[in-house]
Amino acid sequence: MSHVGVPRGTVRKRRSLALLTTGVLTIPVLAGCSSGSEETSRGVPQDIAPAARQAVSDGSTVNWAVDALPATFNAFQADADSATTRIAGALLPTLFPMDASGQPKLNPDYLESAKIIEREPKQVVLYKLNQQAVWSDGREIGAPDFVAQWRALRGKDSAFWTARNSGYERIEKIERGADDLQVRVTFSKPYADWRSLFSPLYPKEITGSPDAFNDGARTTLKNTAGPFVLRSVSKAKGTVTLARSPRWWGDKAKLDTLVFRAVAAGDRTQALADGTVDVADIDASTADRIALARRDRGNNGQPLAHGPGSGTTPAGALRSWALAHGSDEEAAEIAQAAREKNRKAVVAYTAEQKALRDFAVRKSLEPAYTQLALNGESGPLADDRVRRAVARALDREELARTVLGPLGLPAEPLGSHLALAGQPGYKDGSGALGDQNTKEAQALLADAGWTRGGALQPPKDTKAGSEAEKKGAKGDAAGTEEDAEKETAEGTKDDKEAKSEKAENEKKAEQGGEEEKTGKKAEDSSSEDPTAEDSTTEDSTAEGKKADRASEDSAASRDEGLYIVGEDNKPGAHAPVRAASTGASAVHVLAPARTAAAQSAALLRQAGALGEDGAVAAQDKQPGGAAGAYAPVGTAAPAPAAAKGQLGKDGKALTLRFVLPSGPGSQSLRSVGDKIAVMLEKIGIGTEITKVPDESYFKDHVASGAYDLALYSWPATAYPATDGRPIYAKPEPATDGSLLVEQNYTRVGTDHIDQLFDQAAAELDEKAARELMKQADARIWAAAGSIPLFQRPQLVAVDKKLANVGAFGFAAPRYQDIGFKNRQAAGSPADRKK
Repeated sequence: MSHVGVPRGTVRKRRSLALLTTGVLTIPVLAGCSSGSEETSRGVPQDIAPAARQAVSDGSTVNWAVDALPATFNAFQADADSATTRIAGALLPTLFPMDASGQPKLNPDYLESAKIIEREPKQVVLYKLNQQAVWSDGREIGAPDFVAQWRALRGKDSAFWTARNSGYERIEKIERGADDLQVRVTFSKPYADWRSLFSPLYPKEITGSPDAFNDGARTTLKNTAGPFVLRSVSKAKGTVTLARSPRWWGDKAKLDTLVFRAVAAGDRTQALADGTVDVADIDASTADRIALARRDRGNNGQPLAHGPGSGTTPAGALRSWALAHGSDEEAAEIAQAAREKNRKAVVAYTAEQKALRDFAVRKSLEPAYTQLALNGESGPLADDRVRRAVARALDREELARTVLGPLGLPAEPLGSHLALAGQPGYKDGSGALGDQNTKEAQALLADAGWTRGGALQPPKDTKAGSEAEKKGAKGDAAGTEEDAEKETAEGTKDDKEAKSEKAENEKKAEQGGEEEKTGKKAEDSSSEDPTAEDSTTEDSTAEGKKADRASEDSAASRDEGLYIVGEDNKPGAHAPVRAASTGASAVHVLAPARTAAAQSAALLRQAGALGEDGAVAAQDKQPGGAAGAYAPVGTAAPAPAAAKGQLGKDGKALTLRFVLPSGPGSQSLRSVGDKIAVMLEKIGIGTEITKVPDESYFKDHVASGAYDLALYSWPATAYPATDGRPIYAKPEPATDGSLLVEQNYTRVGTDHIDQLFDQAAAELDEKAARELMKQADARIWAAAGSIPLFQRPQLVAVDKKLANVGAFGFAAPRYQDIGFKNRQAAGSPADRKK
C-alpha cells in the first residue's frame, strides 16, 4: 500500500522528476561531524516466511492488493507509480535488483557478468547476457534492446515522453561485443551508478519509436521476459492478471496466476476477511484486528471483548432493553432499531474476526523514510537560523517511538538522507546540525531577531510621527471615542481600582514607548467621563459577542482542517484579534463589566512578570487547567500569545503553516505532526495546522510550495549520487522568475552540495564515492531543509499458508518462489483457488 506522504511515482527511476534557500553555511569541517560510524546500525530483517522451493506447492492463484490499477506499464513515464513498479518486476528484466541489505546485486537470470573493463581514456562496461534469456516472442535479449532504450531515454529526442534521463545522457555509444550476447557500453564521462541503467529493460518494439513508447506500453505489454506474462487487464474488476510464462528459462513460477487487485486502503480489512485478497499492505489498525483475531481463537464462542457493542455496560444493556420494550411506542421503535443495527454490526464484526484468524502480519521496515520538510523559499524559514532552530527543537527519538514503538519495531531515528540503516555507507550525519537542545534552539531564534514581545512591537521601519502613531495619538482630541471607551471598559471598576491601574500603567509607560503613553492619555480622559459606566456595560457586551463569534469561527475552521496551536478560543478563552495600532494580538475578556478592570490589571501584571524564558513569577501563577479550559467568573484571563512565550518580530508572531494529509491512512503522520507542533511551541514557535485531502496534499501544497512545514517520505535507493541529486539540488531561477526545483520541494540547497553529488556520480571507486556522499549528507543536515525522522514501518497481511512473500524490506520479490506451502508443510490443500 502506498502511503500519503510519498510522492506519486517516486520509485527509483522517478526520483529525478520535477514535481515533489540557500546561502553558504558557516559550519565546522563536516567530514568529521557525524555522530556515528559506517554500518554500526543494522537494518531490520525482512519477514517473508521463507521456504525452500520444494516445500511450496505448484499451482493456485494469489490475489495481491495494490492501491489502484497502474496508469501506465511504462516505468519511465511521469505517471508511473508503485503498481507499475510491482507489476514490471514480475514481467521485465531487472539487471541489478536490490538485495536484503539494500545493495544492487547481479541477477543471474539475465546476466552472466557485467563489469567495467576500461577506465581510460573512457569508461567501458561489458554486459554478458544469459544465453537462455529470451523475450516472450522467442527473440533473444540483446544489444538492439539496449540501444533502443538508450536512444529513447538519453534526452536528445523530445518526441519520447520520458520522466528522466539520469545516466543515459552520459552514454556515448553502445555496440555489439564478440557476439550477440555481449553488449559493450562506452560512456562519454565516468558514471559510478552504471548498474542503475537498463532496469527494467523493455524490448526494442516498445522503446524503438515514440508512438510505441508513449502510447503502446501504457495499457499492455505484448512482449515480456519474466517468470510471468500479462494475461489481461480489467478496469471493471480492477484487476491485472499475470500468468506463468511458458518461455521462462529460470526457476518455474510456483503460481499458475498472480492477480494484482485494486483495493483502497480503507477497504483492506474487509477484502482480507471476505477472501478477495491474500496479500495486502495494511495499517496499524488492521494489524491490531488480525492480532486480536488470533488471540481470540480459543474463546469457545464467547462474545468478543472488542468491536461493536463491547463497551456496553450491564446497566446500559438493561436500559436499552427497557426502552425497547417500554410503553412509549416511539422511544421503543427507536431503541429496537438501534439494537438491531448493533446486533448486525456485532455479527459482521465477529465473522470478520473469524476470517482474519487465517492471516499473519509480516512486519519489517519499509525501504523509505519519513522527513520533516522546511520550505526555505520565503517567510521565516528562509533564514537558516530559524530552520536550524526548528530542527534542534525536535526530539526525533520520541517521534520514532510514536510510530514504531507500538508495532514492536526498533524505534531509532534515521541519521542519513542518502542511506538507510543496514545499507553500505550508512553513517549518522546528524551531528553536523546538532542534537535536540532547547536552549540552543532559542539562541538561534534570538540571533535571528525573534523575541518574546516582538509581536507587540511596531516594525523597525516605523518612523516617529508616522501616520500610525499620529492616528493612535488622537484618542483625546476627537476621532477615537470608541478606543477611549474600550480603554474605559478595561480600566474602570471603581475609582480606587482605576487609580491602581493608572499607577501601574504609568510605571510601564516609563519603560515603554510612545504608544503606551498615548494609551494612558486615553485612559485618563475616559476616567473623567461621567458616562463611562454606561459605555463600559455596552462595550463589554459587544466585546463578549465578538469573542463568542471568534470562538465559533475557530471551531468551524478546525472542522474544516485548520487548527492553530495555543489558540483554542473556547467560551471564556481569549479570542485573538488584531489590535488597531500595533497589529498585535488583542485579548477580549468574557466577564462582567465591573470585573473587567481587575482582569485587565491581571493581564498587564502577568505580561510584565514574564521572564526571558517565559516563566511566570510564583506570586502571579493562577490555579487552573490547560489553555482554553473553562474557568469560573473572576479567574484571571490567559495572557496573550506573546506573553505566554510565542516569539515575534516587527509586530508579527512567529507562526508556521504546517500542512498534513487528512485521510484515514495518514493518522500516524498527523500524530507525528501534533507532537512536532508541541515541541515547537516550547521554543516559542506557533504552528497553524491545515489538514487537506490526500489527493491534493502533494500537488496543491508540497509541490507548489504552499506550506512552511510538511511531512512526506522518500524511497530508499542503492544509487544516492544519481537519485539524491534532484531531491537536494539547489533550485535555479527560471526565465519567468519561478524556481526550477526538480524534486527539491524544500527549496533549500547549496552549490557545494551539488558539487559533491557530481563528484560522487563520476567517482568509480566505490569507497571514495561513499565518502563523498557522507560529506554531502552532512551538508544537507547543516542546511536544515530536510530533517529525516524515521524509517517507515512495513506491515503486510499474508495468508499464513503462503511462503516467500510478506514484508520484503529492501529486497525485490522473487515472484517465481511465491506460493502456498504444500500439504505436508502446511496441512492445507495444495490446489487452493481464489
